[in-house]
Amino acid sequence: MLKHPLFKDIRFYILIAFLLRLYAIYYPPIELTHNWRQTTVTMVSRNFLEVDANPMFPRIDIAGEKTGITGMEFPVLNYLIYLLSLVFGYHDWFGRLIVLLISSLGIWTFHNILKKQFNPQIAFNSSIVLLFSIWFTYSRKIMPDTMAMSFMFFGIQQGLNYFENPRLKPLLWFGFWICLGILSKLPVVFLLFVFIPYMIDRPFLQRNKMAFALTGFLALCINYFWYFVWVPYLNQTYEFVHFFMGKSMLVGGLELLQNWDKTINRFYETAIKFIAFAFCVWGWISAYRHKQKQIAFISGIGFLAFLPIMLKGGFTFYHHSYYIIPFAPILAIVSGYGISQLNQLKFQYLILWAIAIEGLGNHLDDFVIKDYYKPVLQLEAELDKISKRNDLICINSGEFPTPMYFAHRKGWVAYNEQLIQQKFTDSLAHKGLKHIVILNHVFGEKIPLNYPIEFQNNDFTIYAISPLQNKQ
Repeated sequence: MLKHPLFKDIRFYILIAFLLRLYAIYYPPIELTHNWRQTTVTMVSRNFLEVDANPMFPRIDIAGEKTGITGMEFPVLNYLIYLLSLVFGYHDWFGRLIVLLISSLGIWTFHNILKKQFNPQIAFNSSIVLLFSIWFTYSRKIMPDTMAMSFMFFGIQQGLNYFENPRLKPLLWFGFWICLGILSKLPVVFLLFVFIPYMIDRPFLQRNKMAFALTGFLALCINYFWYFVWVPYLNQTYEFVHFFMGKSMLVGGLELLQNWDKTINRFYETAIKFIAFAFCVWGWISAYRHKQKQIAFISGIGFLAFLPIMLKGGFTFYHHSYYIIPFAPILAIVSGYGISQLNQLKFQYLILWAIAIEGLGNHLDDFVIKDYYKPVLQLEAELDKISKRNDLICINSGEFPTPMYFAHRKGWVAYNEQLIQQKFTDSLAHKGLKHIVILNHVFGEKIPLNYPIEFQNNDFTIYAISPLQNKQ
């Protein structure tokens, strides 16, 4: 069976993985992992449609009485959802489909890059490892991470084409894609390390190097403006900070060292799982034995380039699984090389099938919405019966914005400990608070408040803040 060309074509597996992830793609973003991160994306998209479509002023719904405009990644994904919504009406699952399509093309581009740099078998092995790694699940989430990496792959491919045949077209596409990738997710900038050997390669004409460097520099300047000029401007002007720009590397480094076990766990269990990581280790050993300089460069210099991102993240790096996504392709390449060291092709395919099955088994939860989470889907309908869309509300979901998104309102999210303090709720009342929503189970716990109850069921209680209370 393996002799059939179809089973040796990476496009076949990309298509199968694509079709598998179409299952339940229309589900609302309330799966177990990172629903909060997805709903901050969809908030911005919906606000483009309902409030203001200017991408320079993204806004979310948990800034209370403020506009909600805040600094964040450049809203590429958010705006694509908005553009589709202009044609088909708003549906948050458009974000899943967009990310899945672009990330599937990203795997195909990743494969083509490796086929030129190594050989077809290493390219195939590495692409399968990446396809069923952490990418498998995050390629269908409404998050920009794998999409941004895919943009970088597009840019790297064009950059390599330029070094093969220096023409204006691939140079411009290189600049466009890496600019878009970094704007979508800042940490992916580390992938530019792959061009170091080409920039120090003497036979390549100096003027071509200068043109390439200038193009990359201009792309980085655009990103510098967005992240280090415009984002702080939005945060200061509109008085709401949402985007995490990291901490000092010293503090982050200490946090990583103090939690070294969780940090290391991200590289093997989270990124590519156990079987693939075992062959990653074997790949490093084989590369050392055979003096495979490309593998040593990709893994060694790649890690050094990625290290500042880890240090800037600190606690956030090991606390949130998606921070390892940019490094997963590096691990996949080394693992793919390690698998290629098996003498017989049938054994390589056996290992790849085992990796695929392990990956699928570990990501099945992403396709299921548990009944426990479903009550938040009713928030909007119940609030519509007793309030207007522009009424400000407060929800006891802690730092989770998910219920606010499904309430289709703006306001505050708070902890129970805050809401039981009269001074806190009074301060919100003075800012225009009209209702407090107490989630009895999902994202919060039931607490009694000294306000009139307007609605109550097993899942949530809605308290009214009367006009008289707002004037006090």
